[in-house]
Amino acid sequence: MTHAPACVLFDLDGTLVDSAPDLGYAANLVREALGMAHLPLADYRPQASNGARGLLKVALNIAMDHPDYEARKALFLKFYEANLTTHSRLFDGVVEMLAALDEAGIPWGIVTNKAGWLAQPVVEQLGFAANCRVLIAGDSTPHPKPAPDGLLLAARKVSVDPNACVYVGDDVRDVVAGRAAGMRTVAAGWGYLGTEPDLEKWQADDIVATPADLLSLLKLTPAA
Repeated sequence: MTHAPACVLFDLDGTLVDSAPDLGYAANLVREALGMAHLPLADYRPQASNGARGLLKVALNIAMDHPDYEARKALFLKFYEANLTTHSRLFDGVVEMLAALDEAGIPWGIVTNKAGWLAQPVVEQLGFAANCRVLIAGDSTPHPKPAPDGLLLAARKVSVDPNACVYVGDDVRDVVAGRAAGMRTVAAGWGYLGTEPDLEKWQADDIVATPADLLSLLKLTPAA
């Protein structure tokens, strides 16, 4: 990358925040309510970026067309809302990465498929809402990722050209959305990686293993 981007946008779950412990716990509480034993967190982690749909598939082996899906989803969301940041934390290096962007004067924001009524309190409770220039949730536009709508809306809100933005995410849908928006795409190798963990197949512009590697890619130095 020959020059600094005008803006860096991030996915939330699995990219900035390790939310799998709380998501898995909520899914296990649904199992518990149905008289079933808890599953190991490792079972849920690969699906943690896929919201209720992915987690309930692991927990109960049901899909969205199952007659009980909506009731189980409502129960899952009730449990999750009560434990949004009980065990969740920012991934190692994220605080330093965001501080470096702030110090360089590069605006950054979040584009997530998480519903706004969940995403906003997560960002606030984890303490990085103040410097986040834009938060676009899954219900901010009619079409969430892999559609580019949320990314394009974020660029408009920050008043930058999408072509001058970088989008960083840990799922192939993030790369698809970023490319469709005309942004430079970066695969976050520290994240959940979904059902296709071979990052080379995502066709992202770049792959980074750690938040510090992203700073190197952007030619930024860690904040003092």
